Amino acid sequence: MATATKAKPLGKVIHFYDKIGVAIVELAKAVKVGDPVTFQRGEQEFTQTITSMQVEHKEVEKAKKGDVIGMKVDEVVKEGAVMVAG
Repeated sequence: MATATKAKPLGKVIHFYDKIGVAIVELAKAVKVGDPVTFQRGEQEFTQTITSMQVEHKEVEKAKKGDVIGMKVDEVVKEGAVMVAG
């Protein structure tokens, strides 16, 4: 975990839809489908690969800094969690 905490944030979770398992992430850096990412909040963290994401309710392969994406996540993530390169 020590190396992960030094990673520059890719984005921050601003909302989580628990019924459908989707995190809304405001991006600080560009990401693309296939990128491994780690979500961190306090002592909790988990890693997964971006399998799909949407911008403005449209499926996209990549998103840029400043975009707000919706992505399916494998575990519950809380608002305020940081997404870093996995």
